[in-house]
Amino acid sequence: MWRYAIVLSAVGLMMLPAKSQAQFKQGDWELTLSGQGANDKDFETGSASAVGSLGYFFSDQLEVGLRQGITWADGGSAWNGDTRLAADFHFDFARWQPFLGANIGYTYGDNVDDSWIAGPEGGVKYFMNSTTFVEAIVSYEFSLNNGFDSGAFFYGLGIGVRL
Repeated sequence: MWRYAIVLSAVGLMMLPAKSQAQFKQGDWELTLSGQGANDKDFETGSASAVGSLGYFFSDQLEVGLRQGITWADGGSAWNGDTRLAADFHFDFARWQPFLGANIGYTYGDNVDDSWIAGPEGGVKYFMNSTTFVEAIVSYEFSLNNGFDSGAFFYGLGIGVRL
C-alpha cells in the first residue's frame, strides 16, 4: 500500500509545472522569428510573410526592438517589406508575459504605396523554459499619409529566445 502511495506521489510531483526563471531583466536581448499566411476563399491567391525581430530591455518591463518583415504574394508574384521600431511594456506573470505597445516604421514594395506606418500592438509570450518562448501578437497598422482608417489588422505567431 505504501509503495502505491509513494509511486502516485512521485508521479503527481512530476506533473507539477517546473518553476521557470522566465522573467525578463534589464539588459536582456530578445531574438524572435514569426510568420503568417493568408489566402482567398478559393485558394487561388495567397501570401506568406516572415518577421525577424531584435529587442533590448531597458528595464525589466520596457523593450525596444527593431523588426524587419518581408511578404510574398503569389497573386501577382509581388514582394513587399517593412522595417519598424517598436516599444512594448511587459507584464510579468512568470511564464506568461503579456505586453502592450506601439510601433512605427516604413513599408515598401511591389503592390503597396511606400509610406510611413504606425499603430498599436499587443500580445503574449509563453516561456517553454527559461530562455525559449512562443509569441502571439496582433497589431493594427495604418498609413501616416492616409490616416487611421487606412489600417488593417495583422496577426503573427512566432518563437523567440531571451539572450
